[in-house]
Amino acid sequence: MSSVVREASVSDTPLSVDRLLSLVREPQVGGIAVFIGVVRDHDSGSDVVSLDYSQHPTASQVLATVAAQTAAEHDVIAIAVQHRVGHLEVGDLAVVVVVGAVHRGEALAACSHLINTLKVEVPIWKEQQFVSGETEWVGLPGGPEERSGQHPGEPGAA
Repeated sequence: MSSVVREASVSDTPLSVDRLLSLVREPQVGGIAVFIGVVRDHDSGSDVVSLDYSQHPTASQVLATVAAQTAAEHDVIAIAVQHRVGHLEVGDLAVVVVVGAVHRGEALAACSHLINTLKVEVPIWKEQQFVSGETEWVGLPGGPEERSGQHPGEPGAA
């Protein structure tokens, strides 16, 4: 892992925004961008009860690669990113991305790039449980969001 990438990991325990923030704080950092993905109570017009994230064995390695590529493409000082797996309830943190840079513009650009790339490239999938008792897998290779080029939660996505 590059010295810019302070952490890129997958965890089956609750995520700590404060811990990840502490990893990117440096005297030369003037702007820190944070993205926090939270389990919401609805998707595609249905009420969500909970979800379960599953990962491919390479998920941590791919996440580290994506973080290193983001660091190489943006003028940033530090990156920390962590994605949760396992059972999550509404309101739980699913992913945290923290980027520190000299100025806010690069921190914000790198943070946006990293979360968007992570969603496409890191092999983590979620199974949503709905109030109706139905379930739905999201992010599986060859799934409808991959074929449409859109991902749930993005503008224009279902």
